[in-house]
Amino acid sequence: MNQKPTLYLMCGLPGSGKTTLAKELEQEAPAIRLTPDEWMTPLYGATICESNSLDRWNTAHDRIEKIQWQLAERALLLGVSVVLDFGVWSREEREGFRNRATALGARSELIFLDEPLDVLKERVAARNELPGQGTYPISAADLEQWWAIFQRPSHDELAVRE
Repeated sequence: MNQKPTLYLMCGLPGSGKTTLAKELEQEAPAIRLTPDEWMTPLYGATICESNSLDRWNTAHDRIEKIQWQLAERALLLGVSVVLDFGVWSREEREGFRNRATALGARSELIFLDEPLDVLKERVAARNELPGQGTYPISAADLEQWWAIFQRPSHDELAVRE
């Protein structure tokens, strides 16, 4: 009997370790890993990361997430597990993905990475110094703002859904 595919949702703020863990999970599960930041430079060029337009960045990022979700849907329908490395900051967003996974006959698992704000700031500052990461430069002020609006998952959200 074939096991149901799993949608692994990586949840956390920038610098929490989502992509690092997603890469490990991709190999262990095995699964297809979809990380929007890795598509930014190939699709939009390096200047998208260097521009000072967060609106332009967000528009491009949202487009990539939509395309990646379409790929995830197809993979889950084919019985292939998926690691969705989107961050999923709100309960509504997390529930939406999990409900869609259920409708596709897949399991879902929310993987929450929660680091203190000072750790996030250190990691993001170090990442900002590395060229070619395909990530938008994030300031400490950005992180503080996002920290305040991020909806941490409740205990019930962390349960695996069959």
